[in-house]
Amino acid sequence: MPAIFITGIDTASGKTYAAGMLARYLLEKGKSVITQKIVQTGCERVSEDIILHRKIMGIDLQEDDKRGLTCPYLFKFPASPHLAARIEKSEIDLNRIKRSTEELSKKYEYVLIEGAGGFHVPLKKNFTIIDYIEREKYPVIIVTAAKLGSINHTLLTLETSAYRKINILGLIYNQFPEEKPEIANDTKTIFMEYLKKFSFRQIIIDMPRFGINRVPEISFENFFM
Repeated sequence: MPAIFITGIDTASGKTYAAGMLARYLLEKGKSVITQKIVQTGCERVSEDIILHRKIMGIDLQEDDKRGLTCPYLFKFPASPHLAARIEKSEIDLNRIKRSTEELSKKYEYVLIEGAGGFHVPLKKNFTIIDYIEREKYPVIIVTAAKLGSINHTLLTLETSAYRKINILGLIYNQFPEEKPEIANDTKTIFMEYLKKFSFRQIIIDMPRFGINRVPEISFENFFM
């Protein structure tokens, strides 16, 4: 599985930290890996999410980052990709994103592709993130979070994935913000039940809150088996 898509249940779910941690794990296992952000808004020059990935991975910006290959679209206006593009009198070319991923896939064993927001964020008129995932048949890791509304958002994401026949490799449970143990444990039990209900692999890996100066050791082995 050379290309894996990392999506969140919504914006600010922790998927940028999760993508960086997944890449760091693969690097430590001796794999060649790069992360990609298909589009970033509210940013100039170099993708802020790519910069964070590299810091978590413990490496400098790569030449492919400086070329824009790891973030094919960068828009200044902080909005949904379709609107940010329109404001800059542009339109997102999905084939350009695909070509960038394919070029990276020739150089690396793994390309971890981070989306923008959740599944139904529009990339262009009548075409969302999940449409792109479905078209390219990428396996997906879902990043969920310990925050109010996460059960609803996560179950909607899982049900949509089942309906679209998307291959879900499992969930990363971002433990920020912290919940009381009884809430967190019940939430994970519900997630596990619905992974089973929709015939997905019953894998949930916890990701504790951390800073880039103290990166925890997390095993993501089960995602890559």
